[in-house]
Order: sequence, then C-alpha cells, then structure tokens
Amino acid sequence: MSNFGMGGYVGSAEDQRRIERQLKEREEAKKDYEEAKKKAAAGAGLRQFGAASTEAIEHAFKNETVGLVTREQFVEKRTTIEERLKEEQKRARHEAEEEALREKDRQRAKKAKSEQKHKLSFDDFGEDEEEDEDEEQQRGAQPPAAAAAADGDAGSNGAGGAGPRRYARLGKDPSVRTDFLPDRDREREEEDMREKLKAEYALRQAAIRAEPLEIIYSYYNGTGHRRVISVSKGDTVGQFLKAVIEQLMPQFREIRTTSVQNLMYVKEDIILPHTITFYDLIINKAQGKSGPLFQFDLHEHAAAQFDPRIKSQDSHAGKVVDRHWYNKNKHIYPASRWAPFDEAKQFGKAEGTAK
Repeated sequence: MSNFGMGGYVGSAEDQRRIERQLKEREEAKKDYEEAKKKAAAGAGLRQFGAASTEAIEHAFKNETVGLVTREQFVEKRTTIEERLKEEQKRARHEAEEEALREKDRQRAKKAKSEQKHKLSFDDFGEDEEEDEDEEQQRGAQPPAAAAAADGDAGSNGAGGAGPRRYARLGKDPSVRTDFLPDRDREREEEDMREKLKAEYALRQAAIRAEPLEIIYSYYNGTGHRRVISVSKGDTVGQFLKAVIEQLMPQFREIRTTSVQNLMYVKEDIILPHTITFYDLIINKAQGKSGPLFQFDLHEHAAAQFDPRIKSQDSHAGKVVDRHWYNKNKHIYPASRWAPFDEAKQFGKAEGTAK
C-alpha cells in the first residue's frame, strides 16, 4: 500500500517513533533548563540569606553591648557572636557544596545514559525499552483489574510469537565488594573518628604530663649533698633546675648568685640539655652510660651483688653541678666521664658501649 496521501509523504511507523522521541528529548532539555534557572535563583537567595544573617548577628551584638560593659564581657559576647556567624557561614557553604555535588551526579548519570544510548546498535531494542517504560507508567495509572487484563494480553501475544520479546533490566550485584570505592559519607565518618581519637590522645598525654614526679638528686661541688624535689613529668630540665635553686638557696651561698644557665644536670654520666622534658625521657626509654635516664628515684644494689660484666639497670641520683666547677674539673674523675646528651646516640641495654 502506498505511503503517499493528500498531504505528501507521511513516513513509516519507525520514522514517527523517532520524531516522537526527539520531541520528548527536547521537552526534557527544556525542563532541565528551567530547573537550572530555578536553582540559580535559589543560590542567589541563599547568599542573600547569608548576608541577612550576618546583619542580624551584628545587630544582635550591638543590642547586647548597649551601655557600659567590662572588657571581658565585651570580648566574650564578641566571641560568641563570631562563633555563631562562623556556624551560619559553614552551614550555608556545606548546603551549597552538597547541592553542587548532587547536581554533578545527576549530570554525570544523565551523560552516561545518553552515551549508552548512542553506543547501542539496536535502535529498535532501545525503542522497545522506552515503550516498556511508557506501558509501565500507563499500567501504574490504570485500575488493578485493567492492569491484569493488559498483562494477560501481553502474555498471549508473547506466547503466540507475534509480540516483541521482553528482557529484564540488570541491577546491582549484592555479592560484589564496593567498600574500596569512594564514599563521601564513609570518608566524613572516618575523618570525624580520627579527630575524636586525636582529641582523646591529646587529653590523655596532657594528663600524663601533669602527673607529679619525685626526683632524687645530689648537688655536687666536690662532695655530694642529696636532696628530694617534686616536679611534673611535663617540666623541662631548666624548670627543674629553677626549682633546685629555690630549694638550695637557704643552705648554699654560691647558689644565691647563680642562674639556671650556670647549672648542669648530669644523669647517668650524661649532661642533659635544659630544653628536654622528663616526659620525653620517660616515653622514649632513654639510656645513659651507667643506667636508664627515665628513672629518677634511687635504686642501688648492695656492693656484694655488683657484677661488672652486666650493665646495671639501677637508677642513680643525678648530679646538679655548677658550670664553672665543671670547667675546672672536667679532666678529673667523675667529670671526665660525662658527655653531652645526643638523641641519635643510644647506649645498649646489655653493654656500656654506644650503638
């Protein structure tokens, strides 16, 4: 039968479907353009909302600081207002980023779907899928009895071989591992957990540094004068020497005119720097020539138990020495054995040689 009529060439059924599909794509593009315009207008409104929020917060700050207020009250109120402003800005920025990511995902999915359509070489199969979607939408709008009748007609046509064959759509395989793929929610949870653990670790270490530490030392000026003093584990050797000066001033005249820089703390034949903390020595299990640097109480064996073949792990009382005395006597025992602290140089646990 001829396809020519009074109005000219009409085309085949396939041409008509292609024209309808193009019209549908044009309508979708127009709808996406209208949605983009609305989102742009919403973004401008969000910026206006942020500016309005800033002005409201500034106005609230002015109202709260009317009249005479102390400096501490002024700083406290200003800090509270600034924190509130930062929270508002952070929330608005987070919402804008989330909306941009969602829009980007939608555009990517749409582009992938479009590319997949162009890669298919069976146009008729793609048209059948679109027809399936239209039929499913129409079936959803129909009453249950009409939908069941339509399904029966489709089944009879398929059984008779007259209708096209329908294929099930493929979905995600639940047995496939996807934990290695990027996940914004999971990454955000992991980052929050890391920050929480860091804060807990910092609090725990601060508590350890604040613990008291009792140190037995000997003020050495040719003869030993043993004393006991209490400091914190987080204190430096310089802070310890400052406390020693305050303790020894009533008994030793030369201590009254000296300073922290003119004193030295010698522990296990190692001259410790003023900047190192007792916490660092304890946490690193530092070793000296004649014993551990991380024990500051006194543990000495009797002479009968001494074995020169085994390096002693007993703690000896550290010496507080005047630097001028050391310069005059550094060639004489015991000052001749003393050496500056070197973090890279560690002494072995079983022998007295450096490793």
